[in-house]
Amino acid sequence: MDKKTNFYMERRQFLRNTALTAGAFAFLGNRSFASIVADPAYQVIPLRNNVGIFIEQGGTIAWMVNKEGIVVVDAQFPNTAPHLIAEMQKKSDKPFQWLINTHHHGDHTSGNIAFKGVAKNVAAHANSLINQKAAAVKQKKEDQQLYPDTTFTDKWKVKVGDEIVSGHYFGAGHTNGDAFIHFEHANIVHAGDLVFNKMHPYIDRSAGASCKHWPQALEAATKHFDKNTQYVFGHAFEPLKVTGTVEDVKQMQDYMEKLVAFVESSIKAGKTKDEILAAKAIPGVSLWQGDGIQRSLTAAYEELAV
Repeated sequence: MDKKTNFYMERRQFLRNTALTAGAFAFLGNRSFASIVADPAYQVIPLRNNVGIFIEQGGTIAWMVNKEGIVVVDAQFPNTAPHLIAEMQKKSDKPFQWLINTHHHGDHTSGNIAFKGVAKNVAAHANSLINQKAAAVKQKKEDQQLYPDTTFTDKWKVKVGDEIVSGHYFGAGHTNGDAFIHFEHANIVHAGDLVFNKMHPYIDRSAGASCKHWPQALEAATKHFDKNTQYVFGHAFEPLKVTGTVEDVKQMQDYMEKLVAFVESSIKAGKTKDEILAAKAIPGVSLWQGDGIQRSLTAAYEELAV
């Protein structure tokens, strides 16, 4: 077996064995899995105003480097976070002032541990901390966590050099603890897993997700941020399309609204759960691709059939 073949086999084995919170790996889909295995190299992509993204495995990371220090949003996995840390240290000798989590899932927070003794502070929504602790206890991984030491409910703000970083919570969606993180001067918002760009989302009802409120949270965000805001998304059907505009956010809002409307009308029409889950498409939704529609239908049914 040559070295390249062995590398890919080990990589596949790692991805199979990685334990993600509440089955989070399921939402990556076959297309994304294939892309990840085929292209193991991580990417560091500048966006604007010293803010950029890091792509390797799991949720997209956003970063900011200026004269006062470094800010990182989300942390992926314990084996990928050190790559991000090393890349930031090439850019600056300033300290990591903040690590911020958009929410608690393992593909966004299990890499937190790599920032122990590196990041001065860790922040997240209060519910994200609760969910992270509960998941760690359930998985018996409390010793593998770096928990937020700073939490917020509706709003939070901190100044780092010439940038203001703020957190905004508009209610339950993907979980009950997802926050939008805004680099205000750069006008870049990390939406986390509140936006799955053109791919069927993972909806974590065990952590307080709400299909009905999710589009309301997205609408609140589009009203709060402006038309020039650039967004970073947790995941995308096309792995590199993890940035976009307000139009992409509105399309995610439309997806969730049409999902709820379809399941709600099907229940009222007397359709059974099996009949609803047999649907191959959501009426009016044409841009979403890949596997995973049953996850969305199941979550919506469980929420609405009460």
